[in-house]
Amino acid sequence: MPASTSSSPFHSSILIVGAGILGTSTAYHLAHSPSHDPADVTVLDRSPSPPDPAASNDINKIIRADYSSRFYAELAYEAIDAWASWPELKPYYHRTGWVMLDKEGSDLAERIRSVLREIGRDRTEDVALREIGKRWGGVLEGTDVKGFRDGYWNPEAGWCEAGKATRSMMEAATKRSVKYVCGDVERLVLSEGGVTGVRTKDGTFYTADKIVLATGAWTSGIMTEVEDELNIREDGRVEKQATAAGVAVAHFKMSDTEMRELESMPVVVYGDNGEAIPPPKDNRLLKFTNANTFTNTITTKSGHRISVPPDRDQHIVSRKLQGETDKIMMSKVMPRFTKNKPADYWRLCWDARTPSQDQLMTKHPHPRLGNLYLAVGGSFHSYKFLPNIGKYMVNVLDGVSNGDERDQAWGWKSEAFSGRGAHEKTEPKRELCDLDDTVAAKL
Repeated sequence: MPASTSSSPFHSSILIVGAGILGTSTAYHLAHSPSHDPADVTVLDRSPSPPDPAASNDINKIIRADYSSRFYAELAYEAIDAWASWPELKPYYHRTGWVMLDKEGSDLAERIRSVLREIGRDRTEDVALREIGKRWGGVLEGTDVKGFRDGYWNPEAGWCEAGKATRSMMEAATKRSVKYVCGDVERLVLSEGGVTGVRTKDGTFYTADKIVLATGAWTSGIMTEVEDELNIREDGRVEKQATAAGVAVAHFKMSDTEMRELESMPVVVYGDNGEAIPPPKDNRLLKFTNANTFTNTITTKSGHRISVPPDRDQHIVSRKLQGETDKIMMSKVMPRFTKNKPADYWRLCWDARTPSQDQLMTKHPHPRLGNLYLAVGGSFHSYKFLPNIGKYMVNVLDGVSNGDERDQAWGWKSEAFSGRGAHEKTEPKRELCDLDDTVAAKL
């Protein structure tokens, strides 16, 4: 294996592998940092921005600060202020509000309101179930409300055009001289001194002083060979910190008439089942997400069990999973817009989920991996932090504390997590192979 040196034509001070939410935000903030030279930062991804496939390459994502954790509510409001004002993001942000149907016996709305009152941002109200079909231009007429107690409404929430916003942030970074290159990473390159860089499938070596893996759901697959080489035990592998999980997403093309009817539509959260997000004007796609997640567990060559996205077109979704999504979401939420209509296209969306649903933004703890950093663990709730999460990752790279609470939340965990997570409903309880018999069994 060739030695990596700073004289390499593909050498950078910082190499960010992955141009999704965390990779893009980190690149943006490095580009604006007075202590870093943007021309010495390289972003490497398989495809141009927005990366494909990736959770950040989506038609839309929810933007909200409704958390039962003050930590995340304040982080989200910091992000929302940027969404509403930054020229890179403002054109793609839509403050439509959101309505969350709260299931019987749940105390989630009360816990969220307690936090919002603490920080002086509570503009929420309850909406009686009998009123659900009459509000917002009647778009929720016919929605099945059995099993819910009422609706929770917050006018400060909304959504964004995700793929466009990701591209806009990356363009802002490259305009300040951050380099963006395309290449499919095959493996990390390890030497006695640490990780010197990465090798892509076409044989190119990209070297750097510091390497940031912002590789989301693909992180375990990339790390496994180096973990084998270093004989890292099961409990010290990245799979214990963040594992790949997927959800099924359906999209329906709306007519011109339906688009006019949907002008008042908020984001709709259907309890723990999933959500519907308003259609962007340019593609007119009404999106439904089935929040019942799954893993795709495989056995590596060394016998370790990890979850990875299947190596295939993410628009291939089994009939069984389509039927489940229709049963729990599409036939129950806004049926006047989906009844007797086939979805125009489907997608499996993959993200890295951590046990606590906190992001993992840290230096790797292994002594041979001291220049390897991780920026992963979106846990299906991190897109909203695109404007600001990279600011904190730059501090990690610089060895600057983000404060005890953030350092602990985003650091490498040496003990099993217990307690309430930041996005608990995303816990996977089944395997993709039980929903689809075409997935791979070996890495």
